[in-house]
Amino acid sequence: MRNEGFTIWLTGLSGAGKSTLSDVIKLRLEERGRNVEILDGDVVRTHLSKGLGFSKEDRDTNIKRIAFVCGLLTRNGVACISAAISPYREARDWARTHIGNFIEVYVKCPIDVCRQRDVKGLYKLAEEGKIKGFTGVDDPYEEPLYPELIVETDRESVEESVTRILTRLEELGYLASEGEYETVRQLVDQPSALDHF
Repeated sequence: MRNEGFTIWLTGLSGAGKSTLSDVIKLRLEERGRNVEILDGDVVRTHLSKGLGFSKEDRDTNIKRIAFVCGLLTRNGVACISAAISPYREARDWARTHIGNFIEVYVKCPIDVCRQRDVKGLYKLAEEGKIKGFTGVDDPYEEPLYPELIVETDRESVEESVTRILTRLEELGYLASEGEYETVRQLVDQPSALDHF
């Protein structure tokens, strides 16, 4: 079975569904016997990037820190999932170059739908001017030009998007297909012929 490390880089607006997708992808990959780590943008900011603001420079620093950790894990056979807005192409391109086995997934969702999903009320605060430099409101989001995959979370269910992501990983050779995994699992579970002696 393939055990090569890789990073799934989920990028998109706040509220697009990156964290929700990453949790389900993690479960599906673990079911196939993979070691998986999620680097969620909000969690990283709390621990690895505490003290950084939301200037372009600070955002780029945050993305480079995430990419550095993903690169280390990827080189050691771990399947990484980065779920961070990562609004600037240049920083995402840096991550791609640094990590190597990099699958950019654009989690596309109209900003109106993202606003409706916004349980923290961040979009409202940004529109009222209480949060400055909020992506999609008063700071740009640069859509990926050539992502490995685009999932549209306003049109697809979570399961549909996850299935498409896993299928793309199989197509790119990073993940054994369900059929291959089942065959290997059955062989492992079968008692060895030597056990009869």
